Amino acid sequence: MICLGALLRGETPHFDYLSSTVTKELGAIGLEAGIPVINGVLTCNTMEQAVDRAGLKTGNKGFDASVSAIEMIQLVKQL
Repeated sequence: MICLGALLRGETPHFDYLSSTVTKELGAIGLEAGIPVINGVLTCNTMEQAVDRAGLKTGNKGFDASVSAIEMIQLVKQL
């Protein structure tokens, strides 16, 4: 499973709560389901950072998450 998204920091502490909870819950889902869960949720301070990480200046984090998922599938098959 690949979870993609973006959290943008705002003026309230919601960003910190959400980013922590998303990470924790994705890990819990993976453990409960017994499958790899790839966290491709971007945590960004600005929309520009999100766009850059989604394929412009700093690579494509969605693509990176997909490659990680394929590698995890292959690893699970070997185990």
